[in-house]
Amino acid sequence: MLVLFLFSMPTMLERRLSIELPDTLEIIILLFIYAAEIMGEIGAYYIKHPYWDTVLHTLNGFLCAAIGFSLLDLLNRQKKVTFQLSPLYLAVVAFCFSMTVGVVWEFFECAMDQLFFLDMQKDIIVHQIGSVKLDPTGGNTPVHLRDIVDVIVVQGDGTQTALGLGGYLDIGLLDTMMDLFVNFVGALVFSIIGFFYVRSRGKSRFAKRFIPIVPDAKTASDYDAEDAKASDASAGTDEKK
Repeated sequence: MLVLFLFSMPTMLERRLSIELPDTLEIIILLFIYAAEIMGEIGAYYIKHPYWDTVLHTLNGFLCAAIGFSLLDLLNRQKKVTFQLSPLYLAVVAFCFSMTVGVVWEFFECAMDQLFFLDMQKDIIVHQIGSVKLDPTGGNTPVHLRDIVDVIVVQGDGTQTALGLGGYLDIGLLDTMMDLFVNFVGALVFSIIGFFYVRSRGKSRFAKRFIPIVPDAKTASDYDAEDAKASDASAGTDEKK
């Protein structure tokens, strides 16, 4: 039911916001939803293929940067809006927007793990750790443990359970850092593309495939053309007089 609702979101946004999503962007969004919810969650691709989550987070960074860029670009192209933003500023805002979305999502994953033990921040097996908690003097000197092959968990009733995972169980930290890093990469890639798109005055065919448009909105160039026509018409009338 969630997937069916998400599949309808692009069409709903187009109608509510009166915009047109490029076919490439819409197809990627739908494939992203299918890959994340159907293949990732139901098909357990997150477990079977460890790189699956990394690929989706990279794509998410790219898409969110495209969305953030589009929001400002649509305003920037309106003459009735009193500000004009430079290509670099648009690229930086798109990058920051994407990274903010990525951070908020990691907050959500952490909250779900702490409240409902869903393990959305997938655990990773590591074989060495360094921690000041292990300093016997209680100081600030990290103790380095190497070649960890197993961890024994002692519960409150005295039960001891060897996890048998072949190493130490990291509870989501490295997964979160990797997700944010690949989000960074995806956001950076589109921000660079968006920068050159604005500098070329929207002539980049590749970038146009990811940037929504407002069909009935007049851009600054449209207004300039109308002003030029009005000026020519006025000059012609003066000559006739």
